[in-house]
Amino acid sequence: MTQSSRVRFVAPLVLVVASVATAIGRQEAPGPRRVAIRAAHLIDPASGQRIDDVVVLVEGDRIAQVGSRLGIPAGTQTIDLGRSTILPGLLDVHTHLSMQSEEYYSDTFRRSPIDAAVRAPLHARRTLEAGFTTVRDVGAVEFVDVALRNAINEGAVVGPRMAVATLALSATGGHGDLNGFSPYLRVEGFSGIADGVDELRKRIRENVKRGADWIKVLAGAGVLSEEESAGAPQYSQEELNAVVTEAAMWGRRVAAHAHGAEAIKRAARAGVASVEHGGLIDEEGVRIMKERGTYLVPDIITDVYILEHGAEQQLPAKIIEKERSLRGEQDANWSRALKGGVKFAFGTDAGVYPHGQNARQFALLVEHLGVPPYADLIAVTGDPLADVSELERVRWVMKNGVVYKDDRSSANAGPPSK
Repeated sequence: MTQSSRVRFVAPLVLVVASVATAIGRQEAPGPRRVAIRAAHLIDPASGQRIDDVVVLVEGDRIAQVGSRLGIPAGTQTIDLGRSTILPGLLDVHTHLSMQSEEYYSDTFRRSPIDAAVRAPLHARRTLEAGFTTVRDVGAVEFVDVALRNAINEGAVVGPRMAVATLALSATGGHGDLNGFSPYLRVEGFSGIADGVDELRKRIRENVKRGADWIKVLAGAGVLSEEESAGAPQYSQEELNAVVTEAAMWGRRVAAHAHGAEAIKRAARAGVASVEHGGLIDEEGVRIMKERGTYLVPDIITDVYILEHGAEQQLPAKIIEKERSLRGEQDANWSRALKGGVKFAFGTDAGVYPHGQNARQFALLVEHLGVPPYADLIAVTGDPLADVSELERVRWVMKNGVVYKDDRSSANAGPPSK
C-alpha cells in the first residue's frame, strides 16, 4: 500500500500521541488486524461532502483507505453499520475529566483528589462513548490527569486519547486560588499558584517534569471563582510572555483562560496557542488573534448550563450574576471574532456540565453563532448535515481500530441504503 492511499483525519490544536505495541520475545510478529467498516454514508469533514455506500479499511490502529464501494480483501473482519452515517472521531479541546460539578460547597470542601481519581475513569468512558476519541484536558488536581492519560494509553482504562495540562497556573487571588473564604483556611496539595516571572518559569518546569503535554495559564478572572470580576487581567504582559517562552523551551504550547478583552489581548500578544472562553473579545483582540493565528475556544454549553442549573448547585449569587452578565455579551463578541477570521476550535469545558453531553454544544454553536458542525470513527443513525443533534446520539464508536461502543438497534440493521 502506498503512502498516498492512506487517509488520516486531522483536527487543529489537539496534540495526538500514538503508541505502537511491540511484540517482545517473538521471532515473528503477526501482521496488523484488518477490519472493514461498511455503512450507508460517511461525512468528510474536510469537504463537508457525504460519501455514500462507504467502506473504511482499517489496519491495526490506523485508517488505511476510505471510498465508495471499495473491495474488501479476503480474510478481513467486516463490521456492517447498515444505514448509519460514519464520521471521524470527535475532538474536544477543553475538558476536565477529573472533575464534575455537582454542589458548590461539596465540590470545594467535601471531596478530595482521591474522589477525583476514583471518578475520572467513569468520566473518560462516558466521553469516549459519546464519540469523542481525543480530548485536551486543561487542568486537574494532583496530576490525576497524567495518571488517567497513562492508564488509557496502557489499556488499563477505557477513555479518549488525552493531552493534559496538569496544574493550571494562577496568580495569587486569581481564578485558580481559593477566594472569598477565611484567610485561615488552607487546602493541602500541589498548587499552580505562581507570581512573577521566576515563579512561573519554575512552575512550568515542575508541570513538565510531572508529565504535562500543554501548559494552562489563567490569564484573567473567571466565573466559577469568587473574585470580583469575570474578565479582569490577572497576569502582566511580562509574565505571560515568560510563560509562552518557557513553555516553548520545553516543547510545550500554552492555552490561556481569558474572558476579558485585555486578558485576551495580552495572551494573544504573548503567543499562546489558544484562548479559552474569550466571551468579551473586542475588535483589537480579533485583529491580534487573527494576525497571530491564535485559536478561540468558545464554550457556550457551559454558560448555558450554569444559568440553567446554578441555583440547584448552590452556586453563590455572585457567581451566577457574573455568568448572567457575561452571557449577555458572548454571542455578539464570538460572532465578531468568527466574521473577523479568527480560527475556532471545539471545546466545551466538560466537567462543569455532565461528562458525555459534549455534543450538545454543536447545536448551540449552530443556533447562536452559525458555526457549522466540524468533525478513530463514530456512527449515528441519521444525517448530521441535516440535523446536527444527531451527534448527541452516537451509536457506534471505534478508537485505534477497536470498537468501544456498539448500540446498533434492529431498526438500524440491514444493507446500506441507496
